[in-house]
Amino acid sequence: MVCYEAAELLDVASVTTPLAMANVLGAVGRPYRVRVAAPGGGPVACGSGLTLGAHEPLEQVAGPLDTLVVSGGTGFERAADDVRLVGHVRRLARESRRVASVCTGAAVLAAAGLLDGRRATTHWRYADRIASRHPGTVVDPTPLWVRDGHVYTAAGVTSALDLTLAFIEEDHGADLARQVARHLVTYLQRPADQAQLSMFTAAPAPRDDTIRTLLDHIAAHPADDLGTEALAARAAVTVRHLTRLFTLHLGRTPGQVVRAARVEAAAHLLRSTTLPVATVAARCGFASAESLRQVFTAHKGVPPSRYRREHALGAPPRTTPA
Repeated sequence: MVCYEAAELLDVASVTTPLAMANVLGAVGRPYRVRVAAPGGGPVACGSGLTLGAHEPLEQVAGPLDTLVVSGGTGFERAADDVRLVGHVRRLARESRRVASVCTGAAVLAAAGLLDGRRATTHWRYADRIASRHPGTVVDPTPLWVRDGHVYTAAGVTSALDLTLAFIEEDHGADLARQVARHLVTYLQRPADQAQLSMFTAAPAPRDDTIRTLLDHIAAHPADDLGTEALAARAAVTVRHLTRLFTLHLGRTPGQVVRAARVEAAAHLLRSTTLPVATVAARCGFASAESLRQVFTAHKGVPPSRYRREHALGAPPRTTPA
């Protein structure tokens, strides 16, 4: 794991902690040996104000390596402009089975020429900045992580956790990845192409308790009666006023928001369970499996059965040609 001044500590921990836990839980034949390297080998002042002690100087790290990961952080532009740091990343990448970045660490990979002609992702807030600096890279700010050949890029901060769980699954199978996710008390591995800014992670309407409360209710109870009249009654407002609030704060009608929430709930069950599609439909508030199929296909572009084949835990990773 490559760090530098003003790196993001959570970027680092979201990679190192799951790997260490995999060693404890999995009794794997070849346990992960995690090393943090920094220029000069000295302590790194992270952007959070905490100090991270490096294991060794970046200059002294030698291959072959299994996985090389570059952290992101607010110091990413200085790191990407550091010719020596970038040179060592380029050198180590040639000796690594797979190469990855977290968040704005993609700028360092791009500076090293490792993303030329490749599709990559980074934190949505910095995607345009990195794309303008590195026009040879196709920067997609939408997915949580992207694999292009042997190069992986994670969107930002906790998406590194999703990428690391994918590494564990790739190396040791879906069962161990699930065990690690459970012990971390985290989501059972969001798929790579889940949007960074889904309706569950985007900020709720500012200072609007009605919208915030209803969104929480919709997400937690997709099988309930979530018709506009029922939601209006729950919020003790008129249907007309509720529709106005949703349109004003979310840009969508209550019905559109409910359908999107039910599709996301169904997608989660399709990925993480083997429940029959009809059962998934019932649990997510759809009248039938056919109703789910129609709405799901309209939102996701593929029917539920195909989505499950491509995104279920244990499915082969979807790749972009190198």
